[in-house]
Amino acid sequence: MSSETPIIQLKNVSKTFGEVRSLSDVSLEIYPGEIVGLLGDNGAGKSTLVKTIMGFHEPDQGGEIWFKGERITEWNVAKARSLGIETIYQERALCEQQPIWRNMFMGREMRNKYRMLDVKGMREEASRLMSEHMGFTSTAVHPDNTVQTMSGGEKQGVAITRALYFDAELVILDEPTVGLSLSETKKTLDFIQRIKTSGRSAIFIDHNIFHIYPAVDRMIVLDRGKVAGNYKKSEISMDELIESMYRVARTGNLKESK
Repeated sequence: MSSETPIIQLKNVSKTFGEVRSLSDVSLEIYPGEIVGLLGDNGAGKSTLVKTIMGFHEPDQGGEIWFKGERITEWNVAKARSLGIETIYQERALCEQQPIWRNMFMGREMRNKYRMLDVKGMREEASRLMSEHMGFTSTAVHPDNTVQTMSGGEKQGVAITRALYFDAELVILDEPTVGLSLSETKKTLDFIQRIKTSGRSAIFIDHNIFHIYPAVDRMIVLDRGKVAGNYKKSEISMDELIESMYRVARTGNLKESK
């Protein structure tokens, strides 16, 4: 679908748990600067696929994971993260009681020449990120505000900005709009677009097609552990996608049998 080398590529990836085969010969690729929607009903294999990309699951024998054109043979969470794969869960993985600046640098704190925490530097950098990347211009919002005082969309903005600041190549968004109001959903979708404009890639997982469709370049449909469809947005309308999703839930096929 592109002459570029994919950021990540899965080739014939399967994952079996006992007698249950959650993924079956999944092959897909994510390209630089691309937002890809991952769709599928409950039990389609979305969670297993995402956990495999994260390195939480290692593919069964015969499956391959490639990163920027290089096959990675020892795939685990540490390896995935070192290559720049970051996941933002629907719980947002933020410490509500802590200030914004601590959340921005949690686990990756800045230190001064004496190897002590550079609190002043982290506050100043968090302030810059909030202004330049998150769009906060009011003096009422500052790095010392606790995360619990922020709206849902603003919390997603902190998590996404943190991922991009630490050079994430691929950001996995696990149902980022769940529980958000209409305005907060729009704010989150705007943050997702900043991933694209920064030249990074993202996998956007959601049950809500109305949220995914406007935000993505391409959509991958999973069904019963297999890739049932792979569409550029220009190839399928939202109405056609919805009808296809109904059809695949009923029959396991995206197209009507002739």
